[in-house]
Amino acid sequence: MNIEWVRRVCLALPHTTEQVQWGHDLVFKIGGKMYAAGPLEAPFDCCLSFKAAPEEFAELCERPGIIPAPYMARAQWVALENWDALPAGDLKRLIRQSYAMVFGRLPKKVRDKLSG
Repeated sequence: MNIEWVRRVCLALPHTTEQVQWGHDLVFKIGGKMYAAGPLEAPFDCCLSFKAAPEEFAELCERPGIIPAPYMARAQWVALENWDALPAGDLKRLIRQSYAMVFGRLPKKVRDKLSG
């Protein structure tokens, strides 16, 4: 897995947009709200950050290679320190879950517009 793999997973989700922010981070958004981000250039402390479900946040942070995301832990974001921290299937599920949580918190008008 790498940032290109994450990019394919994220762009397969409806209405996802991507942009480079903060100089070198690739950020994935739904309705203008971020649900995953990862650096495009080395060196980096974390290879990917995303929102975790409240019931999984602490459990994920106890796993080797996963930490509370810098600056975003208060919003229950986690960060992978390396690509081997999670199996591909688990990471794909967690990215989709992050997308769904962020989508669910969008204003109703925005959700309705995106849902068509």
